[in-house]
Amino acid sequence: MVKKSILVVDDDKAILRTFSRILSRCGYEIETAESGHEAIGKARSRRFDMVLLDLRLPDMDGTDILVKAREPLQSTAKIIITGFPTLESGVVALDEGADAYLTKPVAPQELLTLVDDKLGHPEYCSPDK
Repeated sequence: MVKKSILVVDDDKAILRTFSRILSRCGYEIETAESGHEAIGKARSRRFDMVLLDLRLPDMDGTDILVKAREPLQSTAKIIITGFPTLESGVVALDEGADAYLTKPVAPQELLTLVDDKLGHPEYCSPDK
């Protein structure tokens, strides 16, 4: 079985490490990016099954990535994650193509359940696996 690939985009190295560890333990292939430009470059160079995007990055917002990489991310599940949720940012994220909008801190099981659901994973994984 081919592993599903996920691009995790966040400028917080601790979040990148944590999400990568949790998701890779559950059988996902993980790549990371710490900036919008790096994420766009990776999205254009290979196909991902899912992208987890921090809303606030040093060089652009996660919603900007949705717009600038619309074509390469067309068939990719897109989840915006933010520590600064607002109704406006949620509406913009969904309008620009996000499939879900999560607020930090994200419980590991909540993240896995959403990822598994969006990727059609047949059985849910536990973060303690």
